[in-house]
Amino acid sequence: MAEIRPFKALRYNLEKAGSIQELTCPPYDIVSEEQRQQYLGRNGYNVIRLELPKEGANPYREAARTLNLWRSEDVLQLDMEAGFYLYEEEFLSQVDQGETRRVLGLVCRVRLEDFQNGVILPHEETLSKAKEDRFQLLSATRCNFSSIYSLYHDEGGVTRQRLLHLKETCPPRYDFSDGLVTHRLWVINDPVVLAALQEDFAGRKLYIADGHHRYETGLRYRDTLREQGVYSPGSEYILMTLTDMADPGLTVFPTHRLVRGLDHFQQEDLLEACREHFDLLPQSSLRQSQETLESLYREGRHAFALYAGGAYTVLALRDPQVMADLLPDKSPAYRLLDVSVLHSLVLERHLHIDKENMANQKNLTYTRSAEEAVASVDQGESQCCFLLNPTRVEEIGQVAQNGEKMPQKSTYFYPKLITGLVINSLED
Repeated sequence: MAEIRPFKALRYNLEKAGSIQELTCPPYDIVSEEQRQQYLGRNGYNVIRLELPKEGANPYREAARTLNLWRSEDVLQLDMEAGFYLYEEEFLSQVDQGETRRVLGLVCRVRLEDFQNGVILPHEETLSKAKEDRFQLLSATRCNFSSIYSLYHDEGGVTRQRLLHLKETCPPRYDFSDGLVTHRLWVINDPVVLAALQEDFAGRKLYIADGHHRYETGLRYRDTLREQGVYSPGSEYILMTLTDMADPGLTVFPTHRLVRGLDHFQQEDLLEACREHFDLLPQSSLRQSQETLESLYREGRHAFALYAGGAYTVLALRDPQVMADLLPDKSPAYRLLDVSVLHSLVLERHLHIDKENMANQKNLTYTRSAEEAVASVDQGESQCCFLLNPTRVEEIGQVAQNGEKMPQKSTYFYPKLITGLVINSLED
């Protein structure tokens, strides 16, 4: 099963680089060029220069040159002892009346496993363009700058009790806020604790929550070196942050769908076609639509809202059996995902947006913000949008356990893991 290992992380020497909050950034795939420049404007040593390089004729080679320079100047230093790193994010919940939530993760190296081995399981499809970018960066720098986010089952709560005890016995090495989330990091070096945690995970499977592209990139890089006969023990492992699937702070947001560029799109025709399988519930506003979706979510019904300008309609699936008839080769967990219902019964069946079209984002794009989705329709950028409920964490585990993958952008875990606290060098 899962093999985790302590490691010597590359971390910033704050005496030379500056304050840690000026050196970190969100994951590369949610950072715009304007935001990237803002991070670099605050501190030229910000990890975004390595994680999302844009400078030079060959940005990947330039990132490697910068990395080597920072190491030679002791801006980045390798920890003296191998260890695990305990990482906590504290934030205000957007679904529980602003209550404070905390989610806890163990940062470590994890041995790469092919998906067919059933040890590390994906839950979502990936896009080839993003994987090629990450492969070029990994090949040039031989570092994991950002961590893959994975979940695990801890039925007895043994690991959680260990981590909570560690958190309480010593102050964090880092403790800072980025304005929305407070980030804390502890360094764990006690050999007895390290061995106990490794034993905890020896019988577990891991479920990738976020970072599918980077994990598949790690597999490709490992296999490339094997084929070339290159001895590189570090390439057999990848940087991960592991969180208990039952962690009370674990939060998943929905990712909404925006439709554009269709010939002859008519809202009335689409709604009429959907009457066959859905109850159509007219709504007066975005807020009422969200309240109705939340109510149906609690009831266990499968629903989403359609907005095409001027009017909102919640579509609630009438009989789930239709999904079994439509997708007989899929598991019940996959069939009854809200995104599966939307994609199969509406996008493919009535709007003729097939899977290849979705993968290429020809007529379909995504956003986490319902307000942004509605604004895109009002501004004429999109013809309509579909607003969804979040996927349940247990559904993610069930689909992955069955060896299936959800459509792209089915989940959005919040908050994202920050980049720059620890770096995993595959050469050290």
